[in-house]
Amino acid sequence: MKKLIDQISDIVGEAFEKASYDKEYARVTLSNRPDLCEFQCNGAMALAKKYHKAPIEIAEEVGNILKKESSCFSMVSAVKPGFLNLNLSEAFLKGYLDSMAKEDSFGMEKPGELKKIIVDYGGPNVAKPLHVGHLRAAIIGESIKRIAKYMGHEVIGDIHLGDWGLQMGLIIAELKRREPGLEYFDESYTGDYPAKAPFTISELEEIYPTASQKSKEDEVFKEEALRATYELQNGRRGYRALWDHIMRISKEDLKKNYNNLDVHFEWWKGESDVQKYIPDMVEKMKEDGFAYESEGALVVDVKEEKDTKEVPPCMILKSDKAALYTTTDLATLLERKKLFDPDQVIYVVDKRQEMHFIQVFRCAVKTGIMDKDTRLSFLGFGTMNGKDGKPFKTREGGVMRLETLISDINNEMFKKIKENHEVDEESARETAKTVGLAALKYGDLSNQATKDYIFDIDKFTSFEGNTGPYILYTIVRIKSILSRYCKENSIDEEKLAGTVSGHGCNKADNEAEKKLMLELSKYSFVMENSFNELAPHRLCAYIYDVADAFNHFYHENKILTEEDKDKQTGWIALLLLSRRLLETCIDLLGFSAPERM
Repeated sequence: MKKLIDQISDIVGEAFEKASYDKEYARVTLSNRPDLCEFQCNGAMALAKKYHKAPIEIAEEVGNILKKESSCFSMVSAVKPGFLNLNLSEAFLKGYLDSMAKEDSFGMEKPGELKKIIVDYGGPNVAKPLHVGHLRAAIIGESIKRIAKYMGHEVIGDIHLGDWGLQMGLIIAELKRREPGLEYFDESYTGDYPAKAPFTISELEEIYPTASQKSKEDEVFKEEALRATYELQNGRRGYRALWDHIMRISKEDLKKNYNNLDVHFEWWKGESDVQKYIPDMVEKMKEDGFAYESEGALVVDVKEEKDTKEVPPCMILKSDKAALYTTTDLATLLERKKLFDPDQVIYVVDKRQEMHFIQVFRCAVKTGIMDKDTRLSFLGFGTMNGKDGKPFKTREGGVMRLETLISDINNEMFKKIKENHEVDEESARETAKTVGLAALKYGDLSNQATKDYIFDIDKFTSFEGNTGPYILYTIVRIKSILSRYCKENSIDEEKLAGTVSGHGCNKADNEAEKKLMLELSKYSFVMENSFNELAPHRLCAYIYDVADAFNHFYHENKILTEEDKDKQTGWIALLLLSRRLLETCIDLLGFSAPERM
């Protein structure tokens, strides 16, 4: 089913052809002056020079043909200097929405070419708790993955754990100082190591920062940590057993915290998974003449003539022959190519890493790790700031744990729910979790990913304005109306859609009803743009417009007390479509609606 904007453009294109003009100029867009019209076509402006005519003459000719031959529009107006202003007819709009209601994915066309896509959107370090700095990657990445899957693409989300390197050596060295008698540190030990880890996740989360701080103050300890890292990476048996324990309990904790965000990964791979590729990858870069030594380090030139700023060489190995993040990221692309052969890899990371990924992407293509036609996309996100405009911190000035932030949001929602309604505590807590997650995710996603934004818990948890709770409140309101309608008419709620499908929506007879119908009709256009631009904020803006239009419609029309049953049935069909569409959109954004609020 073609997008509404494409259907209208085709109709206007036929009129251009009948007037002997090039139909390629007949592209229709949403009006930038909704007070004057719903859609517009500016093609006459571009054609004026080609046909040596005043643009208003061309617009009037095309407009006259549309008025005579098309039932698509209720208003066609040529306006100086050459705009063609258009309003849809109520019958055409009704037909489009009725088709939407019957089609899978509301009639959205699948892309002509389905892709294999990897979304890299986690990046936490093991043995450390998730903090607010991990929030945006998780929320934005999950939404992009869901939207891409919904469009029909084959998509894998990869957490890309930081599970290798000095941090592991620091933990092992600190543990050895605390408990030197553990069998893991006895090189002569040949038995099986315990199945239970010698630490809990809480202890592990204390060990790492302690060891990290100690390494900055104690050179001897730092050397011990570097030695432990080297021995781990070279297969020392006891250290590998400790690493297995660290990975297992860290993953369990990470999965619990990501589940609380309703964020899920298909791959739980980390830097350790690609170490085996690095030696051969580096050797091939040298053999092919791409990698060379510079001040003792191994580098690959990645600058291009078109560059307007300096792009340094991509460092592959440091002067001590140690690998870097660039090395690991290149090896990760190599593994992804071998295991999945993606058409696109999307990185959702802090925008301050842009230069790093410019270097990695260019090096990957230049050295043949990735094909030139593989799309490597960098979506750099901005910072979540406090009300003071600085990166979000705890009251004490530290980095806030993610579970603390989620708890704060849930408690604020619980307070508001208890203030507004008489509900038992258990139900209120459960509803607060659902609404709190929507508040958190929508508060983030409604901002353009690349921009910094202010985290304002009072604003995000408000039931008014452009917020997650407002969207959910609208959905719950629609559910309530539909439920009451079913009870009053003795209709099974599960069979309601089938009951009204033959009738469909009404031909709008008031401004509020048509406004809601027009907003719903933009669905495919918005979905396509949200995916193509990797822009969940566009989907947020859309559902806010739909919710706002619905609430205006609700206040203007007495749905449940309407005496004209035919009109009432059409309104119920419109409500069903609105609810389904809103529920689909919020699922793509990564949250859901409760039954009541």
